[in-house]
Amino acid sequence: MALTMTSALNLLGRHHLLREVIQGEHWSLNAPDTDRGPTEFKTLTYDTRQVGPGSLLFCKGNFRPEYLEGCDQAGLAAYVAQVDLSERCQAPGIIVSDVRKAMSLLASAHYGHPQNDLTLIGITGTKGKTTTAYFLHSMLNRISGGRAALLSSVDNCLDGRHCQESELTTPESLDLFRMMRQAADAGMRYMVMEVSSQAYKMDRVYGLTFDLGAFLNISPDHISPIEHPTFEDYLFCKRQLTYNSRKLVLGADCAHADLIRQDAAAAGVQVTTFGLDESAAGSSPRRDADFLVRLRNRQDGADPDSASGTYLVGPAAGPMARINLAMDGDFNALNAAAALAMVRVLGLEPDREAMEDMEEVRIAGRMERFASGNRVVYVDYAHNEASVGALLDFVDEEYGDRHPAVTLVSGSSGDKAIDRRQGIVQAAQNRVDRLIITGDDEGEEGADHVCRQMLGYVTNPDLDASIILDRTQAITTALKEGAGDGKGLQVILVIGKGEERWIKVGHGHAPYEGDDHIVARLLGIRSHDLGATGKTTV
Repeated sequence: MALTMTSALNLLGRHHLLREVIQGEHWSLNAPDTDRGPTEFKTLTYDTRQVGPGSLLFCKGNFRPEYLEGCDQAGLAAYVAQVDLSERCQAPGIIVSDVRKAMSLLASAHYGHPQNDLTLIGITGTKGKTTTAYFLHSMLNRISGGRAALLSSVDNCLDGRHCQESELTTPESLDLFRMMRQAADAGMRYMVMEVSSQAYKMDRVYGLTFDLGAFLNISPDHISPIEHPTFEDYLFCKRQLTYNSRKLVLGADCAHADLIRQDAAAAGVQVTTFGLDESAAGSSPRRDADFLVRLRNRQDGADPDSASGTYLVGPAAGPMARINLAMDGDFNALNAAAALAMVRVLGLEPDREAMEDMEEVRIAGRMERFASGNRVVYVDYAHNEASVGALLDFVDEEYGDRHPAVTLVSGSSGDKAIDRRQGIVQAAQNRVDRLIITGDDEGEEGADHVCRQMLGYVTNPDLDASIILDRTQAITTALKEGAGDGKGLQVILVIGKGEERWIKVGHGHAPYEGDDHIVARLLGIRSHDLGATGKTTV
């Protein structure tokens, strides 16, 4: 059914969001009288540059009244705002108490409630959301015959085959429901999506109920004046996924897991847990998680060199399957366990082909390994204390017996997530031999200020720490010079930007070669060979 002025007002009224409709001097709770019958909105937008005949415009965020100039002439049918803008516009104004909530509800109605045509899976957590989403999507796509869609911080896939670079981890609600409609119309049965804390903070998923939610883990992140003022606020926003899911998969070792279980109990949501089992060979597995992953060479004494990356995954009370992941790190095995637990909770059983699809998943910019001579380079998106700590744990486990010299190349974003700067340094300064601090997305703050602040957090007098603002030069220096005397194994970690081909400067984007391409070029790897080093997605 088409969205009309009358149906929009009725919907907003039922949700207690409607204040009044203003058109000139006339104020009412009803649709304005017209000679053409009910006004049907042809398009919905939050960008005045996209206004056309029959458009409904949402005036959200830092909207300025002067943006409305020319909208009447373009054919604006009505606007939705939290303030009266009639001095700037002749079109009716739908005044609401919360424009973001209104936009989500009206977008859902405009696109015919596409969530009802999909099995919707939402994944949240501080780290691992993207990898888990890709693992799950690969299996669901195989099981369903290519009818699984994906919304991630890297790519969006709406037809099960073709991917397009995404702009936000969780799209604005208007874009989200449009994408859902595209996916449903393309015959998709499942949609796997990352759900960020900002998605709940900014009501991007308002009114949505997920058939299955996953809460992987939580640690401090995104703490800044423009994101979350405190960790409590960050966690509270993440926790909303529990209240808006029919079932929940939860990391058994997640911080504040008891609180999340209380949330689930209050909402009547069934919880299934997953965890890493580090039991010694021959011992009983842990029993406080429903689904487990075990590192095989710890479990059965296999040769560490031949068994690297091989795991046993399955229910704690049942047989385990062997998997051999293309992506390194125990944390990625834990992500695989989460994905497999979700498949089971959905009532599905992955066959060998589905498992193999998951095993082959590689995500551009995430744990991409490059090797040449005595140098091993990892390009990864690690960008906070928890993810840097997990990355260095992996280096210790994988290469510790060879006593490598470790170099970390890292910056941090300007304007936001201010807590990351100290966290990255704290996680690294006593575990690496050289720290090169470099530029990242600088926003309005500027890379120089961020880098100098990060250097100020270094307290280890024995750490070789320096600033090289130009990111390309920083990576070049790390690969050419390494750490220590340059002999023996050199492990170089380049984190933060991955495959991104831009750096945010001010409100715009400056072209950037990409961490992965810079490393490949310096090591003499041709760009079309990158697939062999881990540049494949689903």
